[in-house]
Amino acid sequence: MLHDRLLVSLDKDAGERRSSAGIVIPATASVGKRLAWSEVVAIGQHVRQVQVGDRVLYDPEELSEVELHGEQYILLRERDIHAVAAPRVEDDRTGLYL
Repeated sequence: MLHDRLLVSLDKDAGERRSSAGIVIPATASVGKRLAWSEVVAIGQHVRQVQVGDRVLYDPEELSEVELHGEQYILLRERDIHAVAAPRVEDDRTGLYL
């Protein structure tokens, strides 16, 4: 990875989802602007706030998809990340950085 780029895995469950009441919402349903979470698998040398293994929140409409060894990934810039969910924080913290 170069510069401030992130490679994140594409969620296989990102299409169809289920509401808290159990109603299935198809991937084709339009519900306004919805952000998505993915796990970081590689980072460039100038990325400062994210580490491999973190989950990041991004806008799925502003992405570049790439296929490597038969797997689908998304290429993002660090500035396109809205939030980071990091498992490396202390117990009294939320682990969510906005």
